[in-house]
Amino acid sequence: GMGSPSAAAPAGSGPIDVTKELGVQAPVGFWDPAGFCDDIDEMGFKRLRSSELKHGRLAMMATIGYIWPITLGHLPGYLSPSASLKFSDIPDGLGAISKVPNAGWIQILLFASMIEFGLGPDSIEEWKTRPAGDYDKGFLGMFGPVTDAGKKERSLNSELANGRLAMAAITGMVLQNGITGTTGEAMWFPASALRAGLVETDGAGR
Repeated sequence: GMGSPSAAAPAGSGPIDVTKELGVQAPVGFWDPAGFCDDIDEMGFKRLRSSELKHGRLAMMATIGYIWPITLGHLPGYLSPSASLKFSDIPDGLGAISKVPNAGWIQILLFASMIEFGLGPDSIEEWKTRPAGDYDKGFLGMFGPVTDAGKKERSLNSELANGRLAMAAITGMVLQNGITGTTGEAMWFPASALRAGLVETDGAGR
């Protein structure tokens, strides 16, 4: 699995030095301005780490899903044949929320629930019996566990870093989309930045 560089042994509830855990990386090192980890025990930290990994994984998928139709276009075919609704008819970004049929949202929620609850008897609280985020399914659920300890630690640190970046990215994109009301140029390049760029270009041209 991909949850911890150590063996998947049940953890105790004693004190833990969180500054030595995975995810403490340059340039900020250990960073917990809200104090979530103050006086936390091992099981409490595993619960928080499991939540961080789940949110990070979801944010990575959401970020790709948000950018994909804007940059590479929509899927071919119909989202809802009965309603004659094509994928290309769905707006990009937040505009898609109101256009996806209710049946589509029900399918999405059922699929998410199946993933959340269907990976094992303790899949929603895997951190109680296994390393946080480890569902014992191997790399992407297809390629078996990473057995090299050094490679596993690098992979886990990369997953945490990429998940944190994705959480910031999807939050920023949703806010920009909501503020500007578009997924076009104005979302990615605010008007003030465009004006500054035009002034600099005009000044350089003279």
